[in-house]
Amino acid sequence: MDFEAVIGLEVHAQMLTDTKIFCNCSTKFGAAPNSHTCPVCLGMPGVLPVLNKKVVEYAMKMALAINCTINKSCEFARKNYFYPDLPKGYQISQYAQPLAEHGYVLLDTNGEQKKIGIIRIHMEEDAGKLLHDEHNPVSYVDLNRTGVPLIEIVSEPDMRSPEEAADYLKRLHEILVYLEICDGNMEEGSFRCDANVSIRPKGQKEFGTRTELKNMNSFRNVQRALEYEIKRQQYLVENGGTVVQETRLWDDARGATNSMRSKEEAHDYRYFPDPDLVPVMVDEVWVKKIKEELPELPMAKRERFIKDYQIPAYDAGVLTADKGLANYYEEVVKLCAKPKIASNWIMGDVMKFLNEDKLDIRRCPITAKSLADMIKLIEESAISGKMAKEVVADMYKSGKSPQDIIKEKGMVQITDEGELVKAIKSIIEANPNQLAHYRGGKEKLFGFFVGQVMKATQGKANPQLVNELLKKMLARQ
Repeated sequence: MDFEAVIGLEVHAQMLTDTKIFCNCSTKFGAAPNSHTCPVCLGMPGVLPVLNKKVVEYAMKMALAINCTINKSCEFARKNYFYPDLPKGYQISQYAQPLAEHGYVLLDTNGEQKKIGIIRIHMEEDAGKLLHDEHNPVSYVDLNRTGVPLIEIVSEPDMRSPEEAADYLKRLHEILVYLEICDGNMEEGSFRCDANVSIRPKGQKEFGTRTELKNMNSFRNVQRALEYEIKRQQYLVENGGTVVQETRLWDDARGATNSMRSKEEAHDYRYFPDPDLVPVMVDEVWVKKIKEELPELPMAKRERFIKDYQIPAYDAGVLTADKGLANYYEEVVKLCAKPKIASNWIMGDVMKFLNEDKLDIRRCPITAKSLADMIKLIEESAISGKMAKEVVADMYKSGKSPQDIIKEKGMVQITDEGELVKAIKSIIEANPNQLAHYRGGKEKLFGFFVGQVMKATQGKANPQLVNELLKKMLARQ
């Protein structure tokens, strides 16, 4: 029997605000445990939460970016459950009246666009963090993260493969980072994902029993966890077993999912409106203001790059995957007016160096102006492509301009025809046998003569001019 997967994702994104959602405590990551806390986020008796307006505006930006309808009124609710990292005994979230609903994200799937529905976006506070001691039977609670602002983005179960789910997750991630409302750091927990997955026979409309997957801290792990879980469920069904509704944790070391807890029925969180927070009223004026603040989004930028710069879709996809990289590329093109050549150098040598050192484009030692200047020098035949490889490597190591590097190393390309004719003549005279074979029909020897000229000139000869002169001089009888 052929099965298909049914996948929905719940994504939590931390808003890039300086302070928490209901108090003035810092959201900065990595501080000493319990140092970014106050009576409000510690849930002390008698304290009152005050909503951070910036969180609402950031959430509205994401809602508009993924085509959601922003509700005119949204309401905070208390989600009641008991866990050591939740000091109040409830989490302030949204339930019956979320901020936004009914959006979608477009994916490019096999050359066609597929729409992944968004059920809702709501705001909520994060819980704390439990740290388990490996050597003693104790756990420690760090409440720095308590009250950090999150938005939860809940998708429809519209994805049919792990690859599609990973692609959807990457699209959300790049939009959040483009909007500058989330840093997208999965290792620090500012971008987290839970997945719901089930299988069903192809053609069947009813969903199968789903499992929830947690503890996936990278795009690759999300894809791997889904691949494993789909195979596990299929094996169960094909061998007479039953898939049970449960929460499972991804174990990266084993490459497998493990049962965490059964989930036979939906949790009863006993949601009710938070009596300490009034409903948030969103009017058209506010929505219009936020809409005007939206930057050019990744898909629109991708299409513009293809149209305006006449570069392939693949190049545009790589260059726009990161906002900083896209800005860097546009600055280079603005200065050198060679879109495809600029794309080749950035996607090739520049990104290779950055990936090796695990650096972001914003920390690249090669400035946009330096790269553009080097491209101009190649176009002007001041240096060859081979020389440029050496120059760009030096630029990355030293941060120097290409002009300074060329001057220091004496790398000026030889374009003087008389000097090249003299070099070619001496090489032809030194290789009579090769000359005779070439004139006898062995045209592959042309490459031998080119190599000898480049060797004699220490790679400084203009390759195009060398080819032209060699053809003429080798043809003479």
